[in-house]
Amino acid sequence: MKTISRRQFIDQTALAASVLGSLSLTGLHARAAAPEKNSRRKRIAILATEVRKYSHAQHFIDRFLEGYGWHGRHYRPQVELASLYVDQFPENDLTRDRARRHRVKVFPTVAEALTLGRSKLAVDGVLIIAEHGLYPRNERGQTLYPRHRFFEETLRVFEASGRSVPVFNDKHLSTDWRECVAMVESSKRLGFPFLAGSSLPVTWRIPSVEIPIGAPLSESVCICYGGIDSYDIHGLETAQCMSERRAGGEAGVKSVQALRGRAVWTEVDRREETKRLFFAALARSFTCKTPVFRTAGVPDLDWVRKNCLSPVAYFYEHLDGFRTTVVLANGLVGDFNYAGLRKDTGEIVSCQMYLPMPPAVSTQADFFNPLVNNIERMILEGAAPYPVERAQLCSGMLIAALDSLYRGQVPRPTPELRVAYAAPAPSTYWRA
Repeated sequence: MKTISRRQFIDQTALAASVLGSLSLTGLHARAAAPEKNSRRKRIAILATEVRKYSHAQHFIDRFLEGYGWHGRHYRPQVELASLYVDQFPENDLTRDRARRHRVKVFPTVAEALTLGRSKLAVDGVLIIAEHGLYPRNERGQTLYPRHRFFEETLRVFEASGRSVPVFNDKHLSTDWRECVAMVESSKRLGFPFLAGSSLPVTWRIPSVEIPIGAPLSESVCICYGGIDSYDIHGLETAQCMSERRAGGEAGVKSVQALRGRAVWTEVDRREETKRLFFAALARSFTCKTPVFRTAGVPDLDWVRKNCLSPVAYFYEHLDGFRTTVVLANGLVGDFNYAGLRKDTGEIVSCQMYLPMPPAVSTQADFFNPLVNNIERMILEGAAPYPVERAQLCSGMLIAALDSLYRGQVPRPTPELRVAYAAPAPSTYWRA
């Protein structure tokens, strides 16, 4: 994919914007130079890796600029997208189009995007959308997106300005556990709300179920699809946003073992509760593969083995004895399905986290709507609607699982993952 340099792109964007009128009085520069006290809405900066059709950055940018469907009407956010920093510009880039149509200034550095070209912080919120783009991968299969770098550059502006604002980080925090810890600790040290993660915990649930706070759960299972270090984080969030509501809250993770291929089904078959939950979650799938020439069938592990030849699974033991299992069942399902077991009644609570993917189902990817709404709430109210520790723990759980795979699918103790936290009582998933 062909790219151009950031400087070439910024220069071309400025030239294209000049046709809109005198920038010294109106348009992009005047917008950036307006005193903060005269702004009717709080302003945000988005730091993105690339902006193209269906990239995460495109979904966030368009919702803050154009609005989105919310509770039966078209909703326009009460915050203003004031600036962009974009790291890469592929041939199908959309940054120039958005900047031209909405007169949003694209800055050549993170610091300038946060200060709007001045000397001090000039926005009221920062979004780090470091997903997609051409970045190297390490030996464990992790894509080295610059999430931590964007965060560190944001911190430098906060510290130089003597104040901070809410920050949102899309998906996992980092590919390095030490960086994950440092990001959360920095947010607490500087006292700003910090929200992270993806759409899975806040999208629709079918059926609309929630684990009651304090429920005596013993295990959570998620069956999903996708690749490692990409969609597996969604599976972890699917399980974690439910299991964190159990009695005692989250205690942290003791160990993990990641397995591939037939070893996955051998381990599932060995665990009776896990197997029950696996099939309960499977029953929630809208996409589960059926036998040839049949529209339905009674699933068992022999059938699963024939229809899912290359699974990947992560088996976690938590410090309080709780279990989490995430199975990437490519070829078997194409959605995200949850099942949890109550140890007091033996009841299984299950649902699908509905994620209609573009372009096959929806060009809108409407599951981004509740995530954008929660980000806006944080910026307006000055408090994160759910704890960043969920994203921190899921980031660490993924790092440890990929390390287990890399080391030959061996059990991996996780003494570093002593991340204890309590879930908020209000539910944040989308009911509209």
